Order: sequence, then structure tokens, then C-alpha cells
Amino acid sequence: MSWYDAILSPLYDIVSFIMRAFHALFAPLLGPDSGWTWVLSIVGLVVVIRTLLIPLFVRQIRASRNMALLQPKIKELQKKYGHDRERMGQELMKLYRETGTNPFSSCMPILLQSPIFIALFRVLDGAANGVVRGRGLNEELVESLRHATIFGAQISDRFIGAQTLNVQVVTVVLIVLMTVTTFTTQRQLMRKNMPPEALTGPFAQQQKIILYVFPLAFAVGGVSFPVGVLIYWFTSNVWTMGQQFWVIRRNPAPGTPAYEAYQRRKNRKAARKGLAAVPGGAQNGSGPAVDGGTSKTGAAPKPVKRVQPQRLPRSKRKGR
Repeated sequence: MSWYDAILSPLYDIVSFIMRAFHALFAPLLGPDSGWTWVLSIVGLVVVIRTLLIPLFVRQIRASRNMALLQPKIKELQKKYGHDRERMGQELMKLYRETGTNPFSSCMPILLQSPIFIALFRVLDGAANGVVRGRGLNEELVESLRHATIFGAQISDRFIGAQTLNVQVVTVVLIVLMTVTTFTTQRQLMRKNMPPEALTGPFAQQQKIILYVFPLAFAVGGVSFPVGVLIYWFTSNVWTMGQQFWVIRRNPAPGTPAYEAYQRRKNRKAARKGLAAVPGGAQNGSGPAVDGGTSKTGAAPKPVKRVQPQRLPRSKRKGR
């Protein structure tokens, strides 16, 4: 066993046990050697890992939002201390401490998932060569994983070294999907959940680099990954895109296009509730109007003033 296998051995166990559990769940439905059984096992691995990373994702969103909102203050510091890099760094760290912002928090989910990618890569790479990695798998399961196919491509195959057109097509499609979802997720963040002030300056340049360089790097690196790793990566990207869409829609950063859209939705919702109370009916404003209740306009009728009969003076009563 190599030194990195010794270091990653606990992760091999985690990955293999999770995949084995989902394989046992779907095997009675799809067959133990079906490629789709193993695909769903990998998807299940994504669900488990990403669920555990939700708290870190929330911290990532908050950190990205804080960094975007701090850009005007950072620009002021750059104008004031741009000539003194040491003082500039001190003031930046002071600003981060005062606002509770960690500029590196946005990288934590990716960094923490990297060992999982590597562990899954090693497990599938071992399966391609008939090597068992992880105590959750045995020789029988490794052989099943090794020969499992989807659309004519084995789960353990990769674009580099592919000898069939099916493998090349499946890997290229997965790489394209993986790249598109990565680009779409980052573009959605920049267009909808960043204030206009944050779209200029060093922070904006950093975000643009991430927007274009990361998908390109994934596309180039994807040709060396097994189909199973590409499935994991694509599924994880879809999870990230959906999770980010939910956060941006429900809790957008102030001063952003997403926040303006959020306020418009709230106003429309409030207006609909207000209009719903207008039609006549019972006391709650709904239902048809009834006699003695509300009028057709929905307002209660004004009470009729009762006129008391007046008694005639005694002199007039005698002369009557």
C-alpha cells in the first residue's frame, strides 16, 4: 500500500460503505450488476456528502455575500492606503474581524470535497484494475462495479485510453454537462446576488476568473476521470446549482438584482392578500353577501337612525 493510500484509507472506507449501502437498496429493483444501480449508488453518495456539507455551504454563501457587500469599503481602503501594502493588509484584516468575514470560507466546501473526489477516483480506478479499495467493497462487488455499464460505457472507463465510441460519447457528454453546470452556477451568483459595486475592482476580476477558468479546468481535467467520477461531479454541480438558486431566491443579499426581485415578489404577494379581502362576504371578507350583512361592495351597511315619536303639547291635545 502506498503512502497516499494509507492516508486516504479511512475515506476509501467511507466512500465504499456508502456506495455499498445504496447498492444494496437499489439492487433488488434494478439488478445487482446493473450500471444504473451503481450510478444511483454514486448519486446517493453525493446526497449524503452534500447533506453533511450544508452548514459549510451556508457559511460559504454568507462569506460570499459579505465579501460582495464589503467591496465599497475595501475600495475606500485601497484609495486611502494603496501606497502602503502593509497598512492596507492590516486594515483589511481589521475590517474582516469587525464584520465577521472570512475571505477563505467560500472555498471550504470545494476543499473539503476534494478528498472525496480523490477517494472515489481511487476506488473506481482500483475497480478498473480489479483492486479492492475500501472495506465496504469485496471482490464480488468490485467485479460488478468494474463491468457495470451505462449506454455502453463502463463506470470505470475514461476518455483517455477509450477504445470504443460509446465511452468517448458518454464521457464527452458528462464533461460538457459538468462544465455547463459549473459555469451556470457561478454566473447565476454574479448576475443575481452581487451588488453593482462588487462588479468592478479586484473582487470582480477574481469572480470572472472563477467564472471562466474553473469550467475550462474541469473540462480539461475531466478527460482523465472515470465515468463514475464524472457522474459524481455532475450530480454535485446540479445539487450546488439548485441549492444556490434556493438561497438566492429566499435570502438574497441586499442591493442586488435578486433582492429587488425578492421585494417585488413580496409586494405582489401582499397586494394579492389585500385584494382577496375586498370581495363581500362574511366577516372575513369572503363568500357571497347576505341580506342584513355586508353590501355588494364588501362594506357593512350604515345603521339606520331610529326616530322616536314626539308627544304633542297638552294644549294642542285638548284642542284636537
